[in-house]
This record gives sequence, structure tokens and C-alpha cells, in this order.
Amino acid sequence: MRADSADAGEAAGAVERAADAFGRLDVLVNNVGVGVLGPLESFTLDDVDRALAVNVRGVLLASQAAASRLSDGGRIVTIGTCLTQRVPGPGGTLYATSKAALIGLTKALARELGARGITANIVHPGPVDTDMNPADGPHAQGQTASLALARFGTADEVASMVAYLAGPEAGYVTGAEFAVDGGHAA
Repeated sequence: MRADSADAGEAAGAVERAADAFGRLDVLVNNVGVGVLGPLESFTLDDVDRALAVNVRGVLLASQAAASRLSDGGRIVTIGTCLTQRVPGPGGTLYATSKAALIGLTKALARELGARGITANIVHPGPVDTDMNPADGPHAQGQTASLALARFGTADEVASMVAYLAGPEAGYVTGAEFAVDGGHAA
């Protein structure tokens, strides 16, 4: 289900609609983000509010809604960013700050929901070839240079980690961070 994560009602509402449509909820994947990038001094209060609303508040509210509907043994997987581990240059302060908050949220969810066997983990993708950040885009060369594997990742590579964390094999994995970043943090 898609929703505007900046809209508090939509973030939680999408979780409720999915649980109602399927009769239960087993997995929540928080795959949201807005990249507000630029020099620190250029950010307006609206930029800060937008980044925090989408990247933090929406994830928190969706997770809160999911917690009441998740089956025991359910899963919460949140998509973070490799920029929480290593910021290779200027311009990423607001984005890295907002996504770093998700690490604390994930660890707290793991503790809060663990008694019900619900796991919470975070995946930190590196540069991934998407419409928003194409592997042949204007910033690709600099990003690729910072990677041990010297190439952009694919959505399927990130999705494979999410699928593992959502599956039964990861039943004893919670509160953990997973880099799918081509060696960005290496």
C-alpha cells in the first residue's frame, strides 16, 4: 500500500488498510525517504520539517499502527541509508540526521515488541540504480568512487535482504543494522 509518509494520517492509515484488506498483518516495510540535500546553511525550517515528517515521523507512526496489528512473530523492516554509517562529503547533513534517527527507532522497537516475537531491523542501502538516483546520473561517478565494488546496487539486491529479514530464517535477528552498500562503509 502506498501513502504519503509526510501525512500523519496516511502513514498509519495505509497500515490499517493493508491489515483490513488481508485480514492480518505479518510484515511492515518502511520504505520511505525524501532526500533534502545541500549546504547546511541553505536549509529552511520547511526543509527540516519535511525531511523529519517523511523520514522519521511517518515511519514512527506506521510502526506504531503496525504494532497493534502485527501477528506475534511479525516483522518490521525499515530502509535507512549508508549515509548513517559514513558521510563522504558535504551536503548530506539533514538527510543523514533524519535517517540516523531510524537506527534508534529500530532498536527501541526491537526491545518494545520482542516479547511478542516481533523483530525490527534496518537495512542501509548504498547508491542504488533508481529513477531518483540513476547509475548514469550526474552524481554517479562520485558515488561509485566511494564504493569497494565500484558499481551501483540494484533494487533486487536490497529487496533480497528485506525478504530475508521478513522471513522465518531471521526469527532470531532483531535490533540489527544491515549494510547493502557495495562497501561504502568498508
